[in-house]
Amino acid sequence: MQAWLSNHPLVSYVLILGSVIYIFNKVFRAQRRLPILKEILVHLMMALGSLVLLVLQIDKLPIIQCMAVAIAMMLMLRGRQIYDKWKGNAKPAGQKPEAKS
Repeated sequence: MQAWLSNHPLVSYVLILGSVIYIFNKVFRAQRRLPILKEILVHLMMALGSLVLLVLQIDKLPIIQCMAVAIAMMLMLRGRQIYDKWKGNAKPAGQKPEAKS
C-alpha cells in the first residue's frame, strides 16, 4: 500500500489534505466561525502543510496510515460519547465517579 501511495502523489495529497481538514475541524476549531479571510488563510496553510506531509509520505513515512489511526480513535471517542449520552452515564468533565461502599 505504501508503494502504491508513493506512486500516486495526487491521491496521497487529497487523502492527506482531507485528513488534515477533518482533524482540524473536529479538534482545533473554535465554536464560532472565523472571518472569511482568516478562514481562507487557515485553509491555505493547511494545504501548504499537506505538501510537506506529502513529501514525507513519498519518502516512505506512513503519514496517511497514522492519520487514519488518529481519525479512527476520534470516531471511537465520539461513539463512546454517544453511548454514554444514550445510557445517561455522562458525567461533567473533571467530576470523579462516586465511591461504592
